[in-house]
Amino acid sequence: MVTVHDVAELSGVSIATVSRTLRAPHRVSDATRTRVLKAVEQLGYRPNRAASSLRRGRTGAIALVVPDIENPYFASLTKGAQASSRARGYGLVVVDTTESAEIEAEEIRALGSQVDGMIIASSRLSDDALAEVAASTTCVLINRSLPDAATPTVTIDEASGARAAIGHLAGLGHRRIAYVGGPESSWSEGRRWSGLLTAASEHDGVSAVHVGSVTPDARGGHAAAAAALEHDATAVIAYNDLVALGMLARWAELGVRVPDDVSLVGFDNTFVAELSSPPLTSVGADLREFGETAVSLLLDRIDGSTPPPSPVPTTMDITVRGSTAAPAR
Repeated sequence: MVTVHDVAELSGVSIATVSRTLRAPHRVSDATRTRVLKAVEQLGYRPNRAASSLRRGRTGAIALVVPDIENPYFASLTKGAQASSRARGYGLVVVDTTESAEIEAEEIRALGSQVDGMIIASSRLSDDALAEVAASTTCVLINRSLPDAATPTVTIDEASGARAAIGHLAGLGHRRIAYVGGPESSWSEGRRWSGLLTAASEHDGVSAVHVGSVTPDARGGHAAAAAALEHDATAVIAYNDLVALGMLARWAELGVRVPDDVSLVGFDNTFVAELSSPPLTSVGADLREFGETAVSLLLDRIDGSTPPPSPVPTTMDITVRGSTAAPAR
């Protein structure tokens, strides 16, 4: 069995340094952290979670609360969080709240004594309810923020994604752009739409129209596909990739060709964007890294370290694929 002694010998550091790297990686140099983690991966070392937790008087587990694990956005986020948790010797409990604020509140209450802390992603709770959770629980938020700066948050710069999407379409010659939005209660939805309006105003003759709000899945996109074509728009931006795929499927049934008749852009740039026909142009960020960052912030809080300020929102970039082209003349 691989032990911490083996990791220390291979990486050329002391056992204490290996332990410090795994518990509080920000306390060692970049070079040391790289050597130790490389040795951990090469040897397949896994910390003895039970023994470590017993020494610290903790459960050795953290929770990741997500609205919908079937959404590839949260699946990729979970991958990153799980890898980071494992490397630090923690187990990860993933909870799916099925887009329900009521279920989310129940699950968070039930998890309280079973984990050392939790990451709450894209919470559907009201601001007041989320503030109560943050006041009584060691937690980190993803894509939500509270006036209390003491609760670390990891967010995506929705405005950067909006600028990338509008800029790409405007550059192709599109002037009338429709947006099919997500749930009205979604924190990201409001910022995404605001960013699109601002970005459109920065291009002469470009306008954006909000078609309506749908469930953030393929069913929602399928239901909104016809309405998205009723606004004389030559391009459509979807709330996320799943909504975009739903529209693609419905348009195929209606004989609408993408991108010949209408261009389509998704949000999040998840793996499903490459699987559609045509492949979907989408804006997004590295979601695995997003999950890793959240875990690092949470474990710093659990270990009693002084966490750094919430990171600067992650910038979104556009990946151009076959679903966008110049408008038909």
